[in-house]
Amino acid sequence: MFAYTVRRLLQIIPLMFAASIVIFTLLALQPGDPTDELRQANPRITQEQLEALRHAYGLDQPIYIRYFKWLGRALQGDFGQSRQYAVPAAQKVFGERLPNTLILSGSAFLLALCVAIPVGIFSAVRQYSLADNIVTTLTFLGFSVPVFVLGIFLLYTFAVWLPDKIPGFPAFPPVAEVPYTPFSEVRSGTTSFWIFLRNWAWNLVLPVVALSLIQMASWTRFMRGSMLEVLNLDFVRTARSKGLSERTILYKHALRNALIPIVTLVGLSIPGVLAGAVVTESVFSYQGMGRLILDSLISKDYNVAMAALAMLALITAIFNLVADLLYAVVDPRIRYS
Repeated sequence: MFAYTVRRLLQIIPLMFAASIVIFTLLALQPGDPTDELRQANPRITQEQLEALRHAYGLDQPIYIRYFKWLGRALQGDFGQSRQYAVPAAQKVFGERLPNTLILSGSAFLLALCVAIPVGIFSAVRQYSLADNIVTTLTFLGFSVPVFVLGIFLLYTFAVWLPDKIPGFPAFPPVAEVPYTPFSEVRSGTTSFWIFLRNWAWNLVLPVVALSLIQMASWTRFMRGSMLEVLNLDFVRTARSKGLSERTILYKHALRNALIPIVTLVGLSIPGVLAGAVVTESVFSYQGMGRLILDSLISKDYNVAMAALAMLALITAIFNLVADLLYAVVDPRIRYS
């Protein structure tokens, strides 16, 4: 397995090279350029000044020259300067926003996983019962509702409607502002650790619920279908004929086999959770990498957008590898040599 892992890791290098070319080209082919905002903000700016700025940004050069210049700097850890924030793009993406997105996406991922697998098993064991019909209906609703609609609904319900209807109801913040240095106030002594942790968690509740419900619905349906398929196999009937208890059959024999397709689904869904954070963070004004990608695309802050999108491509490639390696953990019949 070690040789297989090393080989797959080496394959990520040309994959990232190809992905960076595609991302850079698509960003460069966007209509307009960063000087358009300067023209709108300052009508008195002359065309000569705009051309000088285009030359300073390197926008007057062909795309392939700009790409290889960017690649040479990126290989040295320099992703350029953010024009919008006036800080290095790497600092803005990796130092400030990526930790917030990992906290949001990781919390949503764990919540969805901890709910979807038990509920999917419960629904499969009680097939066609009232509980199964309720779970099926809720999962179809989860499939159907877009995340931005769900986010707006949660904001209106818990930040506006319920606090207005129920006196003393703890209103959730309508705009979640989470600092990117989580322990800075604790280190400075301006607040206690528990107060800061409570405020952080309070701002995360609605974004985490909105982001996790979509994945929860998908994984519950797949878990139910996979478990139903395994429960009808011969080895399960053989285990029952030997007199084993239903709990032993369910959790020792059936579950491990039913988890094999779920491992692939979950592993490949992790990049989707991060990508879905773009919409979720925008709805809740959460200061994460998804919101940063959207803002940088709108403002044509190419260096920040390139660094963030390249990071998403790398995460996708890594978790594809993780999903393949987990096959061997779940199914002992699978060996990589």
